[in-house]
Amino acid sequence: MSEEKYVLIVEDDPFYSSIYKTKVEKEGLRSVLVHDGAAALQAIRKEKPAVVVLDLIMPGKDGFQVLEELKADPVFKDLVVLVLSNLSQDEDIKRVMDMGATEYLIKSNVPLQEVIAKVRSYIS
Repeated sequence: MSEEKYVLIVEDDPFYSSIYKTKVEKEGLRSVLVHDGAAALQAIRKEKPAVVVLDLIMPGKDGFQVLEELKADPVFKDLVVLVLSNLSQDEDIKRVMDMGATEYLIKSNVPLQEVIAKVRSYIS
């Protein structure tokens, strides 16, 4: 198992996932990209990431379910999870924060560089 910290990007949209992965790696951070919740949980259990960037709306197991499973597991309950979603309803944001997300970022409102800065702030 590698000791190098990495960022797990959980995003089913090919456009967003490509941009996030490219930008994270340009910052000199190792990243792993998965496209659904089941793959995210598998990757996290295989090698714990420093930060998870989690989309909510995905086929199969969605981000709400992933967050719920992580926060219920004592090994992963303190894992940094940055939710990055297009859901902007107050009740969705409250639900995710109450479930234990570290931060909630709305894709359309947050510049990519700010997302990267937040990721970096949790890795240093």
